[in-house]
Amino acid sequence: MALDVDRVGVEGIWHRHLPHRDKVWWWSEPAPDGRWQRGSEVAGFYLADSRDTAWAEWHRQIEELALRPEDQLPRDLWRFEVDIDRIADLRSEEQLARVGLAFPAPKRREWPAFQSVGERLHYAGWRGLRAPSAAQPNGEIVCLFRKTEKIDGLKPLPPPVIHRHPRP
Repeated sequence: MALDVDRVGVEGIWHRHLPHRDKVWWWSEPAPDGRWQRGSEVAGFYLADSRDTAWAEWHRQIEELALRPEDQLPRDLWRFEVDIDRIADLRSEEQLARVGLAFPAPKRREWPAFQSVGERLHYAGWRGLRAPSAAQPNGEIVCLFRKTEKIDGLKPLPPPVIHRHPRP
């Protein structure tokens, strides 16, 4: 059964943080799990709508993994010019409810339900999804389903901003 989702495009400048001097198109085998996908099913490439959202998501991630921020620095914050269509719109509570999800909370234990929806979207031919950030009020993320290292419709905008100290 197809999911009841609306289609939206993603355009403009979006953000992604990476370990310092890592490749902008960083790719690992096996792909890691994320909120919206299991790496064993499909790789995800996550972007944030702002620098603040990118850092809030990073802080959420390292807190969940019980890591110290200073041990994960320096980090590079990249900007990407984005122009991608065929994105599932899950930005509102109503849109999330249509696929059986509640508003995301910053807890890893709720991931399986979100991963199930993301993987169903991937197998139905969607390029990704746009959803609220679990870590930043009023922030948004995009999860792009990734089959190759580079993604059509994404253009990195060098140079990255290097962060050597934790952001509050």
